[in-house]
Amino acid sequence: MSAIKEKLAVLPAKPGCYLMKNKHGTIIYVGKAKVLKNRVRSYFTGSHDGKTQQLVANIHDFEYIITSSNIEALILEMNLIKKHEPKFNVLLKDDKSYPYLKITNEEHPRLITTRKVKKDGGRYFGPYPNAIAANETKKLLDRLYPLRKCRTMPDRVCLYYHIGQCLAPCEFHVPQERNKQLVQDMVRFLNNGHQEVKKDLQEKMHEASEALNFERAKELRDQMQHIDAVMEKQKMTINDGQSRDVFAYAYDKGWMCVQVFFVRQGKLIERDVSTFPFYQDPEEDFLTFLGQFYLNEDHIKPREILLPQEVDKDMAEQLVDVKTQQPKRGQKRELLRLASQNAEQALSEKFQLIERDEERTIRAVEDLGEKMNIDTPFRIEAFDNSNIQGADPVSAMVTFLDGRPHKKDYRKYKVKQVEGPDDYASMKEVIRRRYVRLLKEKAELPDLILIDGGKGQLSAAKSVLEDELGLLVPVAGLSKDEKHKTSELLTGDPAEVVPLQRNSHAFHLLQRIQDEVHRFAITFHRQTRKKNMFTSILDDVPGVGEKRKRQLLRHFGSVKKMKEATIEDFRGISIPDNVSRELMKRLEDKE
Repeated sequence: MSAIKEKLAVLPAKPGCYLMKNKHGTIIYVGKAKVLKNRVRSYFTGSHDGKTQQLVANIHDFEYIITSSNIEALILEMNLIKKHEPKFNVLLKDDKSYPYLKITNEEHPRLITTRKVKKDGGRYFGPYPNAIAANETKKLLDRLYPLRKCRTMPDRVCLYYHIGQCLAPCEFHVPQERNKQLVQDMVRFLNNGHQEVKKDLQEKMHEASEALNFERAKELRDQMQHIDAVMEKQKMTINDGQSRDVFAYAYDKGWMCVQVFFVRQGKLIERDVSTFPFYQDPEEDFLTFLGQFYLNEDHIKPREILLPQEVDKDMAEQLVDVKTQQPKRGQKRELLRLASQNAEQALSEKFQLIERDEERTIRAVEDLGEKMNIDTPFRIEAFDNSNIQGADPVSAMVTFLDGRPHKKDYRKYKVKQVEGPDDYASMKEVIRRRYVRLLKEKAELPDLILIDGGKGQLSAAKSVLEDELGLLVPVAGLSKDEKHKTSELLTGDPAEVVPLQRNSHAFHLLQRIQDEVHRFAITFHRQTRKKNMFTSILDDVPGVGEKRKRQLLRHFGSVKKMKEATIEDFRGISIPDNVSRELMKRLEDKE
């Protein structure tokens, strides 16, 4: 969860799509946002309904793709949902998709709306996330360009001819030149040549308004708004239906980020992000990356690759043996620019996360040393005891290097010389065993020793370190409040509270250390107690020695499973029948 919080803090205030992942890295939800920062953060703050709570409980990580507009985010969301079929998405999983406007490839062409793109020679425009706007714009185009409306040729002219929206090829001869001109005009309109029509509508709207015909003025205004909604550019779908990979990169401070957009059948469906240090010229390292990219069997070569202008095109084609393009304008250029923008954002996020991590670790350690008036404690060792009314007493030690857990140096201790619930004596024994060993091995000593406890535990630890071993390592105690949360840092003789702001990085570091050593000690104590409960039943059973105890422990793992076992189960691990019967009898008596 801490990693998610760090990523939430550096989210951009831009439109885009976000992909929520579970603990296995599987995408479980895809969403879109006008402002990624606000939308993604909302999942982890405030209260939610049952379904959203279930989604949030399964989120272990997320990633995002920024887009140029909310329309692009809508279309990208559709493509990603169809690609990944996330568990928590309901809409757009079926075969539905956003509509296209299509000019058919017929002797007398028609303008229709469709949700499927086919290779039938027709001209497709879209997709349009706003289906209502697409239909309204089609109505406008029907009035402006009188192409055939009927699916099959009727025997006589229809209403569309009488209202001027059809040339009636069913009744009259319509030359091919006329059809061709209408199609060209319509294509020009749909390829961003709609400004003249919009200007004409605007003039008519003002005329209607001046004539106090407000209803007509409103109708004309709505038509212009529909045109704007339909004609808004987007790059998430290219109507040529081709498969291509789009490569872009950004670099700064010795690091490079390469973004690869995978476009399949004209739709952006996925992306790959790689961040790594580089040591040569950026262009050379990018070419090295490109040459290795398709060696991965998961990356299938497309029909075309889009590359930035500065990359050596001939060298790239030799490396990957795929046709490459370096577009300077148009939809492909915009897609390349968007990939570059995502690369810059990913690199910026990396540096922000590094900086935040340093604030939580290195700078927190430095701040802690200043507040305690000691040298910076780069190596910190913390101790905690655990027992239940003196039973199965254990202790644990965790090590933090540069403010981060160093699990290789964690240690577990079974308290051997103390009987009954004596926390001070247990702490003395463990401290003595730890640092006598370090002194004998001439190993590295810590810069700071933390004791989970108040003045009593702190005094017990210092008596061993200073009086017995003559070590002058700084020692401090971590006391807890009534809610079992880190409350105060105690040090000195007599012990005094070190003033630390509760919202400071140093205090948060102490909280993480205390929580980690407590978790480690409790886990070890549970394991020890479970093992002791298991092996105590086996004591004094004729024919069960230490070797068979370990064998039974490995095979069954718990008393419950051993109670459910049969003679055949014991025979399976070579336990004699007479020993098995005696063991089963003792298990029954135990109940």
